[in-house]
Amino acid sequence: MTLSVELLLHAYASGVFPMAESRDDPEIFWVDPKRRGILPLDGFHISRSLAKTIRRGGYSIAINTDFSGVVQGCAAREETWINEEIFDRYLELHSMGYAHSLEVWEGAALIGGVYGVSLGAAFFGESMFSRRRDASKIALAYLVDRLNDGGFLLCDTQFITPHLASLGGQEIPRGRYRQKLAEALQSSGDFLTPVIPDPQVLLQRSTQTS
Repeated sequence: MTLSVELLLHAYASGVFPMAESRDDPEIFWVDPKRRGILPLDGFHISRSLAKTIRRGGYSIAINTDFSGVVQGCAAREETWINEEIFDRYLELHSMGYAHSLEVWEGAALIGGVYGVSLGAAFFGESMFSRRRDASKIALAYLVDRLNDGGFLLCDTQFITPHLASLGGQEIPRGRYRQKLAEALQSSGDFLTPVIPDPQVLLQRSTQTS
């Protein structure tokens, strides 16, 4: 299958997403889970220990400064669904303004991040990675804040892992997901304009929405 950006965008708007069996497998298949993972934007959970890590600082947050580095970080594991074609197409989506990364930096070192696709008021989280303890959780906390500030209605996580469940992630039936998706696609979200808050503001906002 030849994967084009047009096909990708149509797939996301239809509620499906692509995967490969491994980085070396050129074949791509479409996934439409019966139960879909989402991260409720009004129910993100920051634990006491994560709040302490966020408050302590020692990191900085950036948007779209190293999109390819984030995707590479996500693919740098023994088992990954990101093959060469998927990697290239998401870089293309990024250059077109549809795909974004939120990065966690420690000085000049990229220590964590998350990337995904934005359509209407829906954000489709693709993958995240961490090279320091809690870096991916920090990334998700800032991502949820940005989506709320930007008027998004849906944060799709595809599946639910124990990591996501600990942060408030939920599974919903396919039909319910498609209802939420249709509603989000009729609205518009702004990923780029929101200002990155300082840690204290982030934590205050989180307690107000959770």
